[in-house]
This record gives sequence, structure tokens and C-alpha cells, in this order.
Amino acid sequence: MSSTPDIVIIGSGVGGSTVAAGLAATGAEILILEAGDFIADRPENRDQRAIFQRGHFRPKETWYEADGTGFNPGNYYNVGGNSKFYGAVLSRYRREDFEEIRHAEGISPAWPFPYEALEPWYDRAEQMYQVRGSLNEDPTEPTHSGNYEYPAVPDEPPIADVRARLKAKGLHPFSLPLGVNVEAWLSKAKTPWDAHPNSRDGKMDAETAALLKALEYPNVRLETNAKATKLEAGLGGTIERVFYRKNGEDIVVTPKLVILSAGAVQSAVLLLRSGDTRHPTGLANSSDQVGRNFMNHNSSAVIAVSPTYRNTSIYQKTFGFNDFYLSDGNGGPPLGNVQLLGRISAKVLKGSLPWAPEWLLQNLTAHAIDFYAMSEDVPNPESRVRVDGDRIVLQWQRTNWNAHLALVAKLKTILKSIGFPIVLARPFDKRTPSHQCGTVRIGNDPASAPLDPYCRSYDHANLFVVDASFLPTSAAVNPALTVASQALRVADHIALKDLHV
Repeated sequence: MSSTPDIVIIGSGVGGSTVAAGLAATGAEILILEAGDFIADRPENRDQRAIFQRGHFRPKETWYEADGTGFNPGNYYNVGGNSKFYGAVLSRYRREDFEEIRHAEGISPAWPFPYEALEPWYDRAEQMYQVRGSLNEDPTEPTHSGNYEYPAVPDEPPIADVRARLKAKGLHPFSLPLGVNVEAWLSKAKTPWDAHPNSRDGKMDAETAALLKALEYPNVRLETNAKATKLEAGLGGTIERVFYRKNGEDIVVTPKLVILSAGAVQSAVLLLRSGDTRHPTGLANSSDQVGRNFMNHNSSAVIAVSPTYRNTSIYQKTFGFNDFYLSDGNGGPPLGNVQLLGRISAKVLKGSLPWAPEWLLQNLTAHAIDFYAMSEDVPNPESRVRVDGDRIVLQWQRTNWNAHLALVAKLKTILKSIGFPIVLARPFDKRTPSHQCGTVRIGNDPASAPLDPYCRSYDHANLFVVDASFLPTSAAVNPALTVASQALRVADHIALKDLHV
């Protein structure tokens, strides 16, 4: 492949891999740059002590708080991005999430287009990621133009029991839409998939569902261990050169189009670091919004314990409920989503409680079921990613936290009412990415948004940003499917408007 490809895609996560899959058939010469490498098939992939106690897969890097305090982020650099470790929940945003929503502590603004504009690509993304699900269980589920091609992943017996208890209380537990072939996953080892790396073991992530399809075409090439370091804009405003570093060597390519898909933090960082005399605050940043409006879901692990309940499940993560998604249940503002976590074992829990002996934690987890409570983080321009020399500064200012606490309190009350007298909760902090998004958002006004509704930079006609950074709101569901759907929509737009190959 030449040094002048038609398209360079920076990053192979859900955004980058899916847009590559959407463009592969056009015949355009596509180069995908990935800072990391493939996840090898090795014992640590299913070794819960290695993953959760020793941090085997955590990156060896430090980011910083605004006050200079360093922390180790939980962002991964590998082919497939963070999706290699994700819980594979592929939910659509609710229809209402595309409209303005008033929360207890702020307003979630309307998108530049309605749900219906993205719906056909939601359907295509569900097919690409082989989503297992079931419609007509969740009253908040928006209209689907097609049904799921695969049936929902079945509840294990202890999980079916809890689902029945919740339903008897008048709640609406629904089967989570999951991108996982559970039989293939369990044939490798009897573990959950949530937070466990996937080496083509049955989880439908960015690599297995999208990238491998793109690489079937001879015009698509992936370069691993290739970290993009700078974009350079020409006098006409277009991005003329992409710089990256591989094996200690600095390499330059001159593509016609650049698609930045490095993630909500790293995409903003690359744009900010690529500033020049004509763009002193960074590229694509005439609005002064690059890096701003960083969002990370307010989320907590909630563990319900009962001496009379015996949880023999392996993967557990099969249902959720949205009864408090659009309101608090009493006509008040929204609270958020509740879903099961992947099964928390004693080995997993010891990573958070290193002082506790595993035998004691085993006695606890054998009688527990584990939930994940998730609430919307409302965009705030002062919640932002900045660069300070070589340092990445993550200045996250939580919003809507009291609504999240109210959701956790409701969940505790419900779980106690169905036979779990002990309910423990622990919030996640910025060391555990809870669906990082925002920072380079789409919008109709270039004065307030760096990107147009098709993720094209208002400042640079040949630059697109296609990853979770384009999201103008975080909603309160997992964002991966929305990123994939918009990536397919953008790919179709590029093929129609920009490619002449």
C-alpha cells in the first residue's frame, strides 16, 4: 500500500473498525492505524486473578487530575480497542434520548437529528454484531424496523429466578441485547465475558464483528503498533499529512480523507496536540469545544446477598430493566438503567478488597447476584480533556450524581423486597472507564460543535471523527451500538459524497 492511501483511519475500536467495514467494498485504499496489537490467545485471558488482582492487561501509563494527581486509566490499546473487554451489551439509545431531556441537575440537549434518522443503521449494526435479543419486553424500547436475527442469550436458573421475582413486583425485566455467542465463549472456559479479553472466543467486538470483515478486502490494510502522533493541516484547511510512530520510526502518509477514531480521550488529545500557528488551540477547534463536554456514565456495582439464595451461574449477564429510565417512577426526572453485571467471583471481588481472604469472599459471592446501575452524565463544557506538554489531563466533573444515588437507593429497596436483606453498592471512578464519550461532538452550529451531523469537521472538510467522542449526550445505556450505527451512516455518506475511486 502506498504512502498516499485514499483514507487513513486512526484507531480500530468500534468506530474505526465499523466505518472501515462500511467503506471496504468501495474499493478505496484504506489504511487503519492501531496503536496496539492483537490480543493473543493466552492463559491470562481467562485468569481472573491476572485480570482483576494483578492488572495484567491495564495500560502502563499515567493520566492526571487537574491538580496534578496521577492515576492509571483503564483504557486499553489493542486491535478492537476497549470493545475487546466490554460486556457486549448492544443497546439502542431510546427515542427520547435524541430529544432534549430535563434531568434533576441539568439538561441533556437534543441531537441534531431524531432517532428515526439513525434507525436503519441501528438495524444494520445489530446484524453486523450478531446481536442476540428479544423485542416487546421493555416498554422504553424504540421502534425497530427488523427483529433480532438471533434469540436472546438464556438466563441461567438462578438468574431466571430473580427475573421472575422482579416481574412479580411489577417491574419489566428484559433480555439484554448481547453481541456474544455464549456457546462458543463457554467452550473455551467457564467464565463471564464482561471485562474478560476476547481472543476470537465468541464475543462480537470491533475486531471480530467488523474489522475482520473489512480486512477480507485487498484494498484494506491494518498496521499495528502504529501510534498516530500528529495531523497536519494545509493552507487550504484540509488535513494533508498524518504522522505516526512505529518501531521507533516516524512515518508520514498523505491521505485524501482522515477518519479519527482513537476514542473520546485520545481523539481529543491528538487534535489538541496538532495545533499550529493557524490553529493555535488545536485542529477542528474553532468552536473551542474540542476536549470539552467529556462524559462518563455515573455507575455503581450493586451486590445483593441472601443466605437462602444460591447463585451457581457462570455468566449471569442476561437481563436489565428500564422502569426508571424516563422518570423516577413518580413523575419526576429520569434516574437511569439497571442491568446485571458479569458474574462477580471471589477472585474478581478480591481485586477491590485485597485485604479479604478469598475463602471469605467465596462464601459471600455464592449467595449474591450482581447488578450495574447506570445514570446519564449531562454534558458540561468544564468537564474536559486537556494536554499539558506530554501529560493528558482529565478534568471530569460529574453531573447528575444525586439522580444516580436515587437510582441506587431504589434498586436497594427493590432487591430487599424480593428477598435480599443485604445490598452493597460501590461507585466506579475514572480509573474504570464507564463509557467515556463527548469531547468532539456533532451539532448543527459550528460555533458550538466541532463536527456536523455526519461527523465531518466544520474546519477541515476531509476530516471525520467517528468514535464515542462525537456523542452529544451519554444517555444511560451502553453506547457501543450507537457508535457503530453512526459509523455505518457516516460510511454511506462518505461513499456517496467523497469517494471517486
